[in-house]
Amino acid sequence: MNKIEKTSTRQRQFPTKISTTAFVRMYILNLLIDKSYYGNKIIEEIKIRLNNRWEPSPGMVYPLLTELESDGYIVGTWDEPNKRSIKRYRITDKGIEQYKVLKRKNKPAFEDSKVIIDSILKDIYNE
Repeated sequence: MNKIEKTSTRQRQFPTKISTTAFVRMYILNLLIDKSYYGNKIIEEIKIRLNNRWEPSPGMVYPLLTELESDGYIVGTWDEPNKRSIKRYRITDKGIEQYKVLKRKNKPAFEDSKVIIDSILKDIYNE
C-alpha cells in the first residue's frame, strides 16, 4: 500500500480536495496582500501567475469579491464614485487573518495534489 492509499479514504475529487471556488477565494486574498486590484485585473493576474494555463471566470470572481466584501475580508472603493466603473479591492486585517487560516488549512491538500501529479508523471510518462 502506498502513502496515498494509507493516508486517505476514497477520494472522489481528483487530484485535489480543494474546490475551484475555495482555491480562487484564497488566491484573491493572496493577491490583495500585496496591493489593491479590480476584478478583471484579478482574473488576469491569476492567469499570468498560473503561466496562462488556467483562469477563473468573471462569473466566479465577481460573486466571490461580493462575498469577501460582505464578510469583511476585503473593502472595495470606486475609482470614480459617480461613474461606478472600476471598483478596487484591498484586504482588511480580518481578511489577512482569514487568509492565514486558509493557507494553513489547504496546504496539506495542495501537497497531496503535488504527490499525485508527480506520481502520475513518473509512472505513466516516465518523468
